[in-house]
Amino acid sequence: MDSEITFGSGRRGDLAKEITDLHMSFYEKASGFDHLFEQVVHSGLGEFLSRLTNSRNQIWHLRNQEGLLGSIAIDGEDLGPGIAHLRWFIVDQRLAGQGWGKKLLSQAVDFCVRSKFDEIQLWTFQGLDAARNLYEMNRFSLVEEDQGNQWGDVVLEQKFVRCL
Repeated sequence: MDSEITFGSGRRGDLAKEITDLHMSFYEKASGFDHLFEQVVHSGLGEFLSRLTNSRNQIWHLRNQEGLLGSIAIDGEDLGPGIAHLRWFIVDQRLAGQGWGKKLLSQAVDFCVRSKFDEIQLWTFQGLDAARNLYEMNRFSLVEEDQGNQWGDVVLEQKFVRCL
C-alpha cells in the first residue's frame, strides 16, 4: 500500500461509483450483501452528490494512486432541520488500525459542530465493531435497534445519535 494518501473533500470524478465499489468489496465478503445493496448505495450517493451545492452537505474521501480508500458524508437535508445524517462511512480494510477512520469521522463531526447542527444521526448494523467503537469514542449513543432487511439479508439495524 502506497503511503502517500491524500485527504480531500467535495466532488471528484465518479465518486458514487468508487464509494459503491469500496462498500461492495467490504460488505459482499463481510455480510454477503449483493446487487440490491449495490443499487441502494449507488442510487443514494448519486442523488446526494447532486446536492453538494448546499453548504449543509459535505463529503470527504481518502485516496492514493490506486484509487479511493475511504469516505464519509454528512447529509444535512434528508432528516430534517438541525439533523445531520452521517452516511457512507467506510475505510479500506488495508488501512485498518492506522487512524484514517478516526480522521474521517473527526472531520465530519467538526463540520457538524461548525455548521451548528443540533444532532448527528446514523444507521448501521450489529457486527461492525470497529466502526461502533469509533462512534462511541466520539460520544454517539445507541438509541434504537430493529430487525431490517433493506439490504437483502435480515440484520439488526442500529441507530446512533450524538447531540451537539
